[in-house]
Amino acid sequence: MSRDDARTIRAGRRSVRIQRPGKVLFPGGGGAKEYTKGDLADYYRAVAPYLLPHLRGRPLMLERHPDGLDGPRFMQKNTPEHYPEWIARAEVGKEGGTVTHVVCNDTATLLYLTDQACLTLHRWLSRTDRAGGPDHPDRLVLDLDPPGDDFAAVREAAGRLRELLDDVGLPAAPMTTGSRGVHLVVPLDGRHDVDTVREFARDLAETAAARHPDRLTTAARKQDRGDRLYLDVQRNAYAQTAVAPYTVRARPGAPVAVPLTWEQLDDPGVDARRWTIADAVDQARTDPWAELPARGRALGPARRRLADIRP
Repeated sequence: MSRDDARTIRAGRRSVRIQRPGKVLFPGGGGAKEYTKGDLADYYRAVAPYLLPHLRGRPLMLERHPDGLDGPRFMQKNTPEHYPEWIARAEVGKEGGTVTHVVCNDTATLLYLTDQACLTLHRWLSRTDRAGGPDHPDRLVLDLDPPGDDFAAVREAAGRLRELLDDVGLPAAPMTTGSRGVHLVVPLDGRHDVDTVREFARDLAETAAARHPDRLTTAARKQDRGDRLYLDVQRNAYAQTAVAPYTVRARPGAPVAVPLTWEQLDDPGVDARRWTIADAVDQARTDPWAELPARGRALGPARRRLADIRP
């Protein structure tokens, strides 16, 4: 097959054409392996059973690289008119109007987005197909962003945040970002609006930073952080997104954002780019978030507990 040939992949009742599957999206070199659009399609098809539950009903922002990592990047919110009618959409409010996002509910949609050179899927923390809609998130995300590439600092911070979350009665699960840090994902019941969730996330981060002021910070400006790890809660605002579990990052070697068990996070051999499209499906099959409650927790009791322990 030449680089210009098309390839058809069956996905349920649909067949999706992958144009130019030999096109290099992730160039090799510097120790990184080369991957093509066909490789990306094979990965997303294989990981779909584990990825789709984290995408269904959620508006997406699509990170597209039509010419691969060496070309321009497009962050796409609105769904182009030429996208097939069978792809689900969600119209949500924005300042001065609305925007219609893609919603990825099935493998065929996932493969179509791959053909559009969508490398990374950034998801909303709320669902449009549930009570409350986009104003009521059912996920809270704490982004642990180190000042450099020191993953030991991330591991340490995650443990401290876990202790605080235990104190307020909320379970959390860690996920490598495929970049430098870790996301701690907290499932909620979706009863509170986005402003309440964001305020709680901010209070939680400030409490953690107050407990460990030499190691953690909530300072938004980099020059104010020093060598402390930044606790970023901005993803909990309306219309903000977080990278989806098992999605590929636009970095050399095609690293993947991968859910972990807490025991795996403690492994000194694990870092934010440990898994790539070559082996992330194997990690997915182990169901690392199996112990996470199927139903999200109510935020009210956690808010009261946090108010009692805040400095």
